[in-house]
Amino acid sequence: MRTSVPLAHAYRLLNHGPTTLVTTAHGGRRNVMAAAWVMPLDFEPPKFAAVVAADTFTRELLDAAGECVLQVPTTEQLQLTYDCGSRSGRDGDKFTALGIGTSAASLVAAPLVDGCAAWLECRVLAEPDLATRHDLFVLECVAAWADDRWWHNGEWQFAPAGPRSLHHLKGGVFFATGERLAAARPRRSS
Repeated sequence: MRTSVPLAHAYRLLNHGPTTLVTTAHGGRRNVMAAAWVMPLDFEPPKFAAVVAADTFTRELLDAAGECVLQVPTTEQLQLTYDCGSRSGRDGDKFTALGIGTSAASLVAAPLVDGCAAWLECRVLAEPDLATRHDLFVLECVAAWADDRWWHNGEWQFAPAGPRSLHHLKGGVFFATGERLAAARPRRSS
């Protein structure tokens, strides 16, 4: 079940570096793409950096709409994630072609991809030089959600044998989020 994540904790949804799905919508058109270069940038208000190449359909819609949704797909969506990153939305609606279920976002027009582990509704912050020179967008998160099967007490708790987030390596090769480890907190010196 989708549960709201306090905006002060939104960075935690992407802090572990997963591959994301980016959805955009404008003027009756919509698109979804896979993106490996998305990361947290600031805590409050929560900001993220995302690289979206200038020649992509997602970029066209992102420039027009000024908003998007970042999603964290799971290992159950491995092929879907690869397919979303391997074809262009200019060739037809990927949602229809790939049978992608969606839900309405709460504050932006771009759809939420069903089955993901997290969803971050974002608005573009004006940084035209970064977008033009580096294809880099600064996004402010305005609403955040996580699936309560894996998000507990403000953090990810993926089961080793269950669905986990994906990390792209190259050309269709991914890693799944690995073993959870915790270091001991350092003792305070007196």
